[in-house]
Amino acid sequence: MSARLRQVATACVAAVLIAIHTFAHASVLFALALLKVALPVAPWRRGLSRALVAVAESWIAVNSALMATLGGTRIEVDGLDGLRRDEWYLVLCNHQSWVDIPVLQSVFNRRIPFMRFFLKRELIWVPVLGLAWWALDFPFMRRYSRAELERRPELRGKDIEATRQACERYRDLPVSVMNFVEGTRFTPAKHAGSGSPYRHLLPPRAGGVAFVLETMGDLMQAVLDVTVVYPQGRPSVTDLLSGRVRRVRVVVRRLAVPIDRLDGGYERDPQARARFQAWINELWRDKDATIEALLAEA
Repeated sequence: MSARLRQVATACVAAVLIAIHTFAHASVLFALALLKVALPVAPWRRGLSRALVAVAESWIAVNSALMATLGGTRIEVDGLDGLRRDEWYLVLCNHQSWVDIPVLQSVFNRRIPFMRFFLKRELIWVPVLGLAWWALDFPFMRRYSRAELERRPELRGKDIEATRQACERYRDLPVSVMNFVEGTRFTPAKHAGSGSPYRHLLPPRAGGVAFVLETMGDLMQAVLDVTVVYPQGRPSVTDLLSGRVRRVRVVVRRLAVPIDRLDGGYERDPQARARFQAWINELWRDKDATIEALLAEA
C-alpha cells in the first residue's frame, strides 16, 4: 500500500472510531445533562457536574489514545511538574490550528481542572451544544460593545459584575479557563496584515484576558503560559487524522496572576490598560523567543 493510501485509510478509520465513541459519550452526557436540569437540589447538581466532567475527560482520553496509536503523534511536553486538579488556572496559549485543541486537551487532561472558555451569553440557546456547555459549567458572559457604552455610560462595569456573580459557583469548583490570546489562528497572511512585531505570533489581544481576570482573578492561583510548536509546520485536522503530525512540542510556564496590573479597571483606567498590555506584550516576546528556540532544535 502506498503512503498516500495508508494515510487515507488511517484518516477513515480514525474518523469512524471518533464518531462511534463520541456518540457513546454524548448519549451519557446528555442523559446526565437533562437530569441536572430536572434536579434543583444544589448538592445533587454538584455531583452531576462531577459526573459530567468525568464523561468529558473520558472522551478526551479516548481521542488522545487514538491520536497516539493510530496517528503516531508524539507530544513532548516540558513544565507539567506541580500542576494540580484542585487549583484554579488561567491557561494562555498561541493559536495556529484547530489541532491545538486536541493537543492541549491531551496535555492537560486529568492533570488540571477540566478546561473551559468564556462564551457569549446568547450561545446558551444554541441547540444541543448550549445544553452541553451549561451542563459542563462553562462560564457565560455578557459584554457590552464600545458603542453601547458610549450611548449608555452607566452600563460601564456592569457586564463584569454580572459575570462575576455568575462565576460565584466556581469557588467550590476548581476550573481552568482557556484563552487563545491572539483571538484567531495564525496564518502568514494574517501575520503580514497585522503588522505584528513578533516573528511567529500575531499581536496579543489583552481585553479578553483582562475580562477573565477582572471577573475571576481572586480565584485564579496561577497563569499557565503554554507554547505549542509543530516542527513540521502548521497542521490541519486531516493531517492529524491521517498520521501526518508526527511530533508536537509544548512548553508550559507557571506564572503569577498579574491582578495588580488591573487596579483601576481595564476599561475605565487608561493607565491600568497600558500596564496590562505591557505585561501581555512581555509575555508574547518571551513566547516568540521560545518558539524560535524550539524550531531551531527541530
